[in-house]
Amino acid sequence: MDSSPPDLVAYGSREVPDFLLALIRKEVRSQRAYVVPGARPVPIKLNQNESPFDVPELLKKALLDSFLDVEFNRYPSEQPTGLIRALESKLGLPPGSVLVGNGSNELTYTLGMCFIHPGDPVVLPRPMFALFESMVNLYGGRVIGISPKADLQFDVDALLSAIDEHRPPLVILTSPNNPTGLAMDFADIERVVKSASGFVVVDEAYHEFHSSKSALSLIDQHPNVIVLRTMSKAFGLAGLRLGYMIAQPALITEIMKSRLPFMIDRLSEHVALRLLDQSSMVDDQIQTMLENTASLTKELQSRKDLTVLPSQTNFILFKADREPGKFLHDLADQGTLVRNMAGYPELKGYLRVTSGTANENKAFLKALDTVLLT
Repeated sequence: MDSSPPDLVAYGSREVPDFLLALIRKEVRSQRAYVVPGARPVPIKLNQNESPFDVPELLKKALLDSFLDVEFNRYPSEQPTGLIRALESKLGLPPGSVLVGNGSNELTYTLGMCFIHPGDPVVLPRPMFALFESMVNLYGGRVIGISPKADLQFDVDALLSAIDEHRPPLVILTSPNNPTGLAMDFADIERVVKSASGFVVVDEAYHEFHSSKSALSLIDQHPNVIVLRTMSKAFGLAGLRLGYMIAQPALITEIMKSRLPFMIDRLSEHVALRLLDQSSMVDDQIQTMLENTASLTKELQSRKDLTVLPSQTNFILFKADREPGKFLHDLADQGTLVRNMAGYPELKGYLRVTSGTANENKAFLKALDTVLLT
């Protein structure tokens, strides 16, 4: 038998032969690249749960002017120590409690690198932000997905049963939850934490829109708790990619060993530090977003053709007796982009709209009424 390697010269320069593609880990090849379905340029963009408020222009100019003194040819710090200390101070945490990442999405993969061995069970409720299941699969773990109740609330008893049966090294919760907008009661989060023999990650990306107690309060007494936060939503920095992880310092020390240096660029850290000093502005924007979300929810609920879920975030799920893909494109034709949630089996038929400014919400409602009349 000829054991010589294949002759790569025989392949065109833009062709990758199957035997080379087969060398890519099967866990990677079985996944799909993350893309936002249905995205296209429209005047009103309400499909990605972003803050409708950009950093004010005067503050942007001041930030950029001060950034001129930064030497672009020099590496940033291995870790953004200034931002880490500012977050620890703001949250009243001991030194060493925070790890900053290139968005909380990027930190999700750090969890897989640190805690998931091939074949490990990972318990999580469904539906949940799809990146978490993708991460588990990429690291060779087994997703133990727990279906929600009929009203899409968390089935906490089923979660506890799965934890007792599988003894997973990792349990993942999101509260308030993307994509449903519903939050888990703090008492139920505490029940999960106490029942778990492994780590419990609580993603609090939308915490600022919800008045419930944070899982941060559990960390002192429960060393298995890890909290994820982001500056993409309430802080309006989705374009700069900043998220952070909070845990006991001894745990952060170990997780830090898996991190690449220089992940956070100087501009992102610079802007985040200034925004942390602008807490009253951020709080005012959060309050406006809450008011706009409540008003938009009320408006949607007043339309008899729609089913609307209550939300504890800055977005709302709704559906009509229409094919959701066409519904989305009809709305986009009217100048408003929302999100089709059909990728989640539990949310078949639902669309998701992010609450925007008052004017953006009015434009969306006008587009919605036009489509519903056709």
